[in-house]
Amino acid sequence: MKVSKNTSTNIFVSSWVSLHQTDASETNVSPLQDVTPKPVWGFLRPLRNWLDSIQVSDRQLAHRLCQLIPAQCPFERDIKLFGKTLFHIPPLCKLNPLYEELVGLRFRAMCYLADTCGEDISQYC
Repeated sequence: MKVSKNTSTNIFVSSWVSLHQTDASETNVSPLQDVTPKPVWGFLRPLRNWLDSIQVSDRQLAHRLCQLIPAQCPFERDIKLFGKTLFHIPPLCKLNPLYEELVGLRFRAMCYLADTCGEDISQYC
């Protein structure tokens, strides 16, 4: 008996499937599918689609995109006074409804530079 195989199977199953879930065939929903409602930003859908449709085909544009779009989520801070937390500033990426599309655009620009242009992109990581 392989302990690692049995353990990983039990951990995977127990972390994804609840004992109180209904049968997936009855509800037409996969047990692994996320069913939590996502916020609807309907008025931003055209802008999201436009950002997703941008094809990076210029080296200078790709460099600019990699420089302008940050690699990591901007700062998260606790503002303290005399040892007491006054307020908390959340990570700014959680406040930006277009964050996923911008990160995707930056990734496409980095892939263009690395794959098509053959440049070293380690400066942008």
